[in-house]
Amino acid sequence: MTVNVAIAQINSTVGDLAGNSAKIVDCARRASLEDADILLTPELSLVGYPPEDLLLRRSFYAKSQLALQALAQELAAYKDLHVIVGHPLAQDGLHYNAASVLLNGEIISTYRKHALPNYTVFDEKRYFSSAEDACTFSLKGVCFGINICEDTWFDEAPARARAAGAEVLLVLNASPYHMQKQHLRHDVMRFNVSAQGMTLVYANLVGAQDELVFDGGSFVMNASGTITNQLPHFVEACVTVSFDGAQPIAHSLPQDLSTDAQVYAALVLGVQDYVGKNGFTGAIIGLSGGVDSALTLAIAVDALGADKVRAVMMPSPYTAEISWIDSREMVQRLGVKYDEIAINDCFSAFRDALAFEFKDLPEDATEENLQARIRGTLLMALSNKSGAIVLTTGNKSEMAVGYCTLYGDMAGGFAVIKDIAKTLVYQLCSYRNSISDVIPERILTRAPSAELRPNQTDQDSLPSYEILDGIMQGYMEDGLGIAELLEAGYLKEDIDKIIRLIKLNEYKRRQAPIGVRVTHRAFGRDWRYPITSKFREQ
Repeated sequence: MTVNVAIAQINSTVGDLAGNSAKIVDCARRASLEDADILLTPELSLVGYPPEDLLLRRSFYAKSQLALQALAQELAAYKDLHVIVGHPLAQDGLHYNAASVLLNGEIISTYRKHALPNYTVFDEKRYFSSAEDACTFSLKGVCFGINICEDTWFDEAPARARAAGAEVLLVLNASPYHMQKQHLRHDVMRFNVSAQGMTLVYANLVGAQDELVFDGGSFVMNASGTITNQLPHFVEACVTVSFDGAQPIAHSLPQDLSTDAQVYAALVLGVQDYVGKNGFTGAIIGLSGGVDSALTLAIAVDALGADKVRAVMMPSPYTAEISWIDSREMVQRLGVKYDEIAINDCFSAFRDALAFEFKDLPEDATEENLQARIRGTLLMALSNKSGAIVLTTGNKSEMAVGYCTLYGDMAGGFAVIKDIAKTLVYQLCSYRNSISDVIPERILTRAPSAELRPNQTDQDSLPSYEILDGIMQGYMEDGLGIAELLEAGYLKEDIDKIIRLIKLNEYKRRQAPIGVRVTHRAFGRDWRYPITSKFREQ
């Protein structure tokens, strides 16, 4: 007998109970038109993920429960459709990450999550208690079990569902994106679910919440571990999959995205949702003629549309003419509003005001930082007047070693490429130009420079970015020690310099705006090193 299971890959917003409920109802309507028997939504789909410390407020649970009951009543219009909704649950003095089965206006059963992740970006043990009961229901001769996300990253919860008779495991997920995450999901699901003889329906959240991006990519995997059905990445979708008993009927699969395409899509979605969900009118970017601001501008236009993006060039006495030319050419290609505000007079005024204090002292990074801080002040003033958010343009390599100015180029509301190493910045620019040629070639080929003193280049004070990125990724992302980096072929003087700079600049990163996370370890939620520390790795 045929059973139809609809997967609601929706973009929930944290705390928007009415909006999230409306998305679920809309998917139920569409699923009903396709004769679906079950509609599976993502983890905590009713309230959005992650709610963080909203989960410490009693009112959040009370309003969530009222919204769940109201949703059940509204879904009664879709007779005999089993809708599985993720929500927080307060019960007997404890709090749970739960999923309830809504049918014909009633909550007929509720599953409470067993495995609570407490690593990298997750801290569910701060909020929830763990439960151990299985939850199953039968429909048209097939037994369905329910798990929630982390449950399936171990074999215990799936085994309980299997022991309770489950033939198909329905899994609600809020699995955030990082590079190569989908392949990892597939491998883990094969090991913990398919190996136990169950088909898996994996419904994943899509959208961005602060620095996290959820990539969707929901899928169905049969008991042999073969992907039979796949939803698209980085977009909302509601797709119905037919089953012959417990066996999914395969459908053609979409082509895999390249890593560059995935990362670019994640950045676009991150900007789109952060700006849109927080009610900004648009975005402002300080354009320098360099590769970082060029990539940030392209992402912003793809995320928001050219009409909502403003680029501002703020030349100083050290700005090269080709920077002006390349900036003007790029904004013309993209069609964004563009302004030039020279900072020469402001710079002179600051230097005059400080002339007595700086008398007989040589010029150094102080004067360089003044220029960056003048630009930051101008951008924030434009932001205040317009309601548009300033998108900062610093990359991960710069954030790692402090090659950025606090209250200067770090000033802004959202750091789009803060988890993108400099070498990856160039790759993403090339990827974007393969779609349409928006970044002038000279921006990609000239030596990177902050242009804060005559004839300056980044490599005056840093190793090449290939070396810097390799050491940073090995040390910061992969946890390698000095000995292992030496074995990898890096010079000790480069290793010592990069590690020392990473430690020295922790205080800067703590004051940086959040940005899109695309690696398995980003500065911010993943990286929690003390600012004050005497530890030195030998």
